Amino acid sequence: MSRRLPTIHGVSEQDAGPYRMERLDLEFGNGERRQYHRLRGKGHGAVYVVPLLDDDTVLLVREYAAGMHRYELGLVSGRIDAGESALEAANRELQEEAGYAARSLHLLRMVSLSPRYMTHQAHVVVARDLYPSKLPGDEPEELERVPWKLDALHELVLREEFSEGRAVAALFMAREWLRHGGK
Repeated sequence: MSRRLPTIHGVSEQDAGPYRMERLDLEFGNGERRQYHRLRGKGHGAVYVVPLLDDDTVLLVREYAAGMHRYELGLVSGRIDAGESALEAANRELQEEAGYAARSLHLLRMVSLSPRYMTHQAHVVVARDLYPSKLPGDEPEELERVPWKLDALHELVLREEFSEGRAVAALFMAREWLRHGGK
């Protein structure tokens, strides 16, 4: 069923750190009025990089995750800087966090985080044909690099230290893309 989007009668904003909290005054197609809240990012987006050492092995990184106050295993990821494309950001973050650059970068798709109340989206990028290349990053310590076989994703997703949902989704999407002739 296709529905007409609600009419936005007004938007008010409030600063909330790296986000803006917006209050939307909405009217739905059936005449009902409601106020919804959403978080709108202030940046230029984010990237999640799936760095492939070969078509069977992804390179993960382990870094401190302040939100969980533990070390978390995950993908190379980060913000897109002003004036930077998603692919440029992916290659920069790869060099900063993992010490590699990629000769081949493929934008797989964008994924959202809590689309019911956030506007945040991240670009999922597959990085191939890696070569050593290090750029200084903002991490306070060297990140541990952990190769992981794609055919063992079922084991990875059950590990306590691997919990970031977009990373889980990105790995499964990349694996399926590769299985179906990803070029």
